[in-house]
Amino acid sequence: MNREEFAARVEAVKARLYRTAYLYLGCEADALDAVDETVYQALRGLKKLRQADFFETWLTRILINECRRELRRRKRLAGEDALPETAGPDDYDALPLKEAVRRLPEALRLVISLRFFAGYTQAETAAVLGIPQGTVATRQRKALGLLRLELGEEEIP
Repeated sequence: MNREEFAARVEAVKARLYRTAYLYLGCEADALDAVDETVYQALRGLKKLRQADFFETWLTRILINECRRELRRRKRLAGEDALPETAGPDDYDALPLKEAVRRLPEALRLVISLRFFAGYTQAETAAVLGIPQGTVATRQRKALGLLRLELGEEEIP
């Protein structure tokens, strides 16, 4: 894959990458930084990509690792209580849902974020997270059940 093809493919998935980063980090500026760093890391490691068919999965995996790195940095600097609240994607603006998703365990939060807010299919989510598709379905079911309990009678997407 050459640089022009790389740029075209990144352009095609940049909105999805941003949504994923925003849902993971909860801050618009940090999400933009994570996407930028992801693109940079991917361009540097482009020769490591073995199959171009898995480009989006590979890129999303780099993004998730970058988001985790940012969360570790935040924890070292200020602790988890310092997470800023800013505006973000329209689907995620409802504060009760946002807080309920943020309180889920990381494994469940990742599945919900990728499936419902970033628009990944179960198969794509499984590939990105490196887990079986059945595990994605189980985690999704468990997370939706927890969200229903926490949010009461509100409908979950």
